[in-house]
Amino acid sequence: MKRSRYRKLKRDIIIVTLIVSVAPLIFLGFGLYYQFANVFAERTEAQIKSLVRSHRSGIEVFLRERTSILTTIVDTHSFAYLNQPQNLAEIFKVINRRADGLGLVDMGIIDSAGNQLVYVGPYDLKGLNYYQQPWFSEVMSKGRYISDVYMGYRQVPHFIIAVRGHDADRSFILRATIDSEVFNRLVRTAHTGQRGDAFIVNKEGFFQTAPRFHGAILSKSDLDTNSFAEDTVNIKKLPDGTTQYYAGSWLKNGEWLLIISQEAGEEIAGLKSTLNRTFFIITFACLAIVAAIFITTHMSINRLEGADREMDEMNSQLIQSDKMAALGKMAAGIAHEINNPLAVIGEKAGWMRDLLAEENFQQSENFEEYQRSIEKIEEHVERARKITHNMLGFARRMEPRLDDVDINNIINQTLELLKNHARINNIEIRRDLQSDLPVIASDQSQLQQVLLNLLNNAIDAIGKDGVIDLATMSDNRTIEISIRDSGPGIPEAVQRRIFDPFFTTKGPGRGTGLGLSISYGIIEKMGGTLTFTSRENEGTTFVIRLPIKLPEKK
Repeated sequence: MKRSRYRKLKRDIIIVTLIVSVAPLIFLGFGLYYQFANVFAERTEAQIKSLVRSHRSGIEVFLRERTSILTTIVDTHSFAYLNQPQNLAEIFKVINRRADGLGLVDMGIIDSAGNQLVYVGPYDLKGLNYYQQPWFSEVMSKGRYISDVYMGYRQVPHFIIAVRGHDADRSFILRATIDSEVFNRLVRTAHTGQRGDAFIVNKEGFFQTAPRFHGAILSKSDLDTNSFAEDTVNIKKLPDGTTQYYAGSWLKNGEWLLIISQEAGEEIAGLKSTLNRTFFIITFACLAIVAAIFITTHMSINRLEGADREMDEMNSQLIQSDKMAALGKMAAGIAHEINNPLAVIGEKAGWMRDLLAEENFQQSENFEEYQRSIEKIEEHVERARKITHNMLGFARRMEPRLDDVDINNIINQTLELLKNHARINNIEIRRDLQSDLPVIASDQSQLQQVLLNLLNNAIDAIGKDGVIDLATMSDNRTIEISIRDSGPGIPEAVQRRIFDPFFTTKGPGRGTGLGLSISYGIIEKMGGTLTFTSRENEGTTFVIRLPIKLPEKK
């Protein structure tokens, strides 16, 4: 009975598969001839659209990378340091030595009055005043600026990137000139074929890079920039009868337009040959399909009969897959928790490199800062090790490691790590710490991890322009730590899930949803509690309560 069912199934599969497989191929053969023109046009448009999108990303990375380098310089160096010509020259030298093809021609420091105080480069531009230049007010108001290509004092085409820095109550500008030839080479890599071209124009239609054939840099093109939008291809008939495809994509917040052009004739010969080969292939494919259907159906039915015997093995594989998925989530949690210590290591290591670049380092006024940075690195390497150890122990229910813990000291250390992050986002952190808190026996590393998680969440919730109130108090039995932010609050519908593993209210790629879950488990193992109150548009308050357990006398 079972074998007869399999024979019937085999016959039905062959009939249906032949109809489904061969009939479309026959119709396809007749339809290809009539659809050739449309396919060709769509293929060319799709190709040029894809090319302009991908190359736009490369150019944006080029601009963003150089802007980030300048931003990093003003964020990690004081105005007094950058105002020394030898220091700026050393930074310029290091950048060009370690980043081949960066394309920086020169760099300069400009004060808030527009005076160029320090200049490093091949021109004699020190002492110039840029206060009346349009880009100067743009940088001072918006923090960063990328100009159009222009001639300027150099009388050669170039453009600049400028970023604003703050040092105490002083504002200044770090300005760098980008070699337009390096930028031109990057843009030209997008062209294809002998007649293809790639160039950039601004909103008014002036060339920002030199085209291959018609026009020159800073001259007016004959293209209507208003006719270009994302995923739009314009077709233009040239005087010699050929068809040119133009695709455009806007850069730099709509100020530059990347244009890539391609001639239709360079593709049509190959497509005609492909069409002829396609008819031959379809005929051969129909014969091959018939043979393949009989062979594969016979093999499939035989395997289907053996599938029942393999069911138990499949079930065991599914169980193993679930275990591997759980292991992957644990690994994600570990990675989430070590990000903060590794960020500190990177920051301090960068600062050490800057100090090492100075001459007569032993007599430098920054020598003590160097020593403190080394201590920080060692401290946070150990802290990263503890976090990994404790995260792996989270599944094994390991007990906390007891240290002599001064709560206020841990809070101050944690705030020291986050002060720059808060300052950049204009977030004020106010402290109200009880001065006579007792020293307790607890795990300092895990407590600092919990505080980092909660304070980072508070900063993320506020975003920009807000206040975080951090307070401590104690009675005879417990120490209470409260962290209140002025953010938007947690919606009531999700409050009951806030401590669930892998649940997060942050956007994609911004959190794993493990921070609060792990923090809750850490405080619970210490014998304490972690609670919160929140109202929409009024902020959120997290409260940690720890039992007062005095350390043993040593």
